[in-house]
Amino acid sequence: MMRRLLQPLWFILAVAFLIEAWFWDHLEPVVARIVAQIPLRQLKSWLTLRIERLSPRLALTVFLVPLLPLYPLKLFALALLARGQMIGGLAIFGFAQIVGLGVIAFIFDVTKPKLLQLRWFAATYRFIIRMRLKAHDYVAPIMATIRTRIRDTLGATGAGWGARTLRLMQRFRRRVQQSR
Repeated sequence: MMRRLLQPLWFILAVAFLIEAWFWDHLEPVVARIVAQIPLRQLKSWLTLRIERLSPRLALTVFLVPLLPLYPLKLFALALLARGQMIGGLAIFGFAQIVGLGVIAFIFDVTKPKLLQLRWFAATYRFIIRMRLKAHDYVAPIMATIRTRIRDTLGATGAGWGARTLRLMQRFRRRVQQSR
């Protein structure tokens, strides 16, 4: 009985986890493009040389410290949401989330070899990768059912604004995947 009651919660958590993973996957190439366009390449090589000399624990500090300034911004966004200013709160929270993921992607790329030398970090990293696969496996059948129902609702002809919107979204997704 309890398992049945918790099933929607697990689904929501799995979807949230996959959304975060999707942002991580899609933000990393964007960060790579930004690095290629602006002089972050020199910063990255300089930072890589410095981090190679650090202990794994100090590399963890380098990984965590750039995120600290984002937490007050996220708290401010939550305060705006609590006051009913939904658009401003969501915009600021989204901005902080995207910047945070971008910074993490950049710093993690540089610090990953050192961080994986920490046993607990390597175990946590493997655990997160396993959880991501499980979340995918958990959500995939439900998403397939949703896609089938949308396809059935729109009909074989694809008439209507919903079908056009779906085709535009699929075209955009293909373009994003091809750009990688």
